[in-house]
Amino acid sequence: MPSTTELSPIWHPSPNFGERRDGLTPSLIVIHYTAMGSAQAALERLCDPKAEVSAHYLIGNDGTLWQMVREEHRAWHAGAGEWDGKDDINSRSIGIELDNTGSHPFSEPQMTTLEALLPRIIKNWSITASGVIGHSDMAPGRKSDPGPHFDWQRLERQALAKPRGPDIASASPSPGEFRAAARRAGFTAPVDDVELLAAVRLRFRPWASGSLETADMKVLAPPDTVT
Repeated sequence: MPSTTELSPIWHPSPNFGERRDGLTPSLIVIHYTAMGSAQAALERLCDPKAEVSAHYLIGNDGTLWQMVREEHRAWHAGAGEWDGKDDINSRSIGIELDNTGSHPFSEPQMTTLEALLPRIIKNWSITASGVIGHSDMAPGRKSDPGPHFDWQRLERQALAKPRGPDIASASPSPGEFRAAARRAGFTAPVDDVELLAAVRLRFRPWASGSLETADMKVLAPPDTVT
């Protein structure tokens, strides 16, 4: 894995950015996939003024790292959504795009670069592991990235993402109990029960299907509180 001091992003400025609103500074890192055919195609779109989208960083399938917006500025990557009761996620976050269509695993060089980049951003802005989220976490029902192939547990093992409780299935909880647990974990976007369950599973249990079960609640709890 490259060290944080070895990271030298290729500066490829995007015109699509602004000032963070209301004096906000980053407290979140939002991970996306590009859903495009190549990193070059994604880079062109993220820097196209007509597209009106951008991100702070793009990581290619081969591990190449580009920076398009300076971290102190507000990139246009998150759109409408909410996390932990807060909106305007663009003003509160750093956006990282990963060159991936969403239909296949993320490459080892790409994950290695991401694992080197995250600690640097976390240190720069004093972001907690719980502040590293997916686009689908803050926009359930509207977005699905970084999708079921993204290895969240790999990041969790390095304290680079919120840890989950144990995946233990038993009797089904009520939708109200599940929604309350999800809200405590940060999933506060106003969506219906089906979309909420799908978003939690995308993050923690992408292999799961069927109706709500206790395992869906267990993964939302800090490991040391689950019995």
